[in-house]
Amino acid sequence: MKQRTPDGDALTALVLPVFELNGEFLAAAQDITEPTGLTPAWWQVLGATLDEPLSVADIARRVGLGLARQSVQRTANLLVDKGWAVYVDNPNHKRAKLLEPTAKGRDTVAELRDAQHAWSDAVGAAVGESELKAFAATLEKILSASRDYRGGSA
Repeated sequence: MKQRTPDGDALTALVLPVFELNGEFLAAAQDITEPTGLTPAWWQVLGATLDEPLSVADIARRVGLGLARQSVQRTANLLVDKGWAVYVDNPNHKRAKLLEPTAKGRDTVAELRDAQHAWSDAVGAAVGESELKAFAATLEKILSASRDYRGGSA
């Protein structure tokens, strides 16, 4: 069996902590959304439509994070059923409606703002702006390198 290089070992050592960080982000999002009745996934989909109405396919592409179009469709339908969003006609496509937040949806997302700001300010202060910016740059390099590798070997 081929051994990893030191670079490969260093990357592998990040995998579990990054999964754990993802779980922590989801737990924090759950804490933030719980008082409003939204879930983190509902917040994510609704938030994608705040600047402009989007089709479910566009939301799935924009939100990313492995959310399948079908998962976004189920979430969008729930948001509509609960009055946080509506479907509107899409001038570019007869069948693919656009999801748009209602006033209730916008108000609910606005309710989350203070709690999200308090969380991000506290965590950001504990880590520090320069360290977070360096980490973000490193994450972007890892994402780009992985996508390049997968694109070249697929």
